[in-house]
Amino acid sequence: MLSKKLMASFILASSMAAGIVPGMSAVANAVEVTEENLPKLLEKLFRERPELVMDVLRRQSESVLDIAQQGSNLRRQHSLEAQWAQDMKVTKTVKTEGRPVMGSPKAKVRIVAFSDFTCHFCQQASKTVDVILQEYGKDVSLVFKNMPLDDKGPANIASAYFVAISQQSEEKAWQFYKALFADRDKLIAEGETFLKKTAEGLGVDMKRLAKDVHSKKVADIIAEDQMDAQKLGIEGTPYFLVNNLVVRGALPLDLFKSAIDMALKNSK
Repeated sequence: MLSKKLMASFILASSMAAGIVPGMSAVANAVEVTEENLPKLLEKLFRERPELVMDVLRRQSESVLDIAQQGSNLRRQHSLEAQWAQDMKVTKTVKTEGRPVMGSPKAKVRIVAFSDFTCHFCQQASKTVDVILQEYGKDVSLVFKNMPLDDKGPANIASAYFVAISQQSEEKAWQFYKALFADRDKLIAEGETFLKKTAEGLGVDMKRLAKDVHSKKVADIIAEDQMDAQKLGIEGTPYFLVNNLVVRGALPLDLFKSAIDMALKNSK
């Protein structure tokens, strides 16, 4: 409803400002435009000069698109907030033991990301999560869960490298994580060659890495992540648990922050 009112008010105001509605300016000066009389004024305008609607849209196309986007975002936010309210009623348990944590282990809100290093939308979402971690500080932390969608492609071996490096150093594992998303195209093009160069550049023990990357421990952690994904019914990446709230896909920053704010408000 809000977007319709905004659009109608905008069309009326733009029409009068542009001088393309003869007599309407005088009417507006004589009669205050209110929520109650706006429909009648617009009905008169559209009935007498229907071509003005298209004229205004052409003249102010960028502004009209902005208003439409605001309305769309607001509807989406309300829909997500309703979904999140239901999410909070159901406890969601996933295994995070043995996974590196970015941020404070005692954070009020933990983001658990099910992601794929070769996924474009996961790359986008990782940037959003980085901003959130910086803005919310000690109140938010991140755990990465491996969900490579292509078992035979570089995503699978990239997950194994990330988990194996985390066995050596959580700090280097998160540096590796950021490097892979920063150069996703190289990862896809070069595969394991890029993974080895990146790990070596971070000072990882390469002999230990060569052994650990094919170890049962690393394979078991990735298998546990994928079992958790199946249990949650995850069909695509990225997928996030924000405490018990579910965030699907690469949400815009403002909407993702809404999930964080709701989780913080309801954290114990």
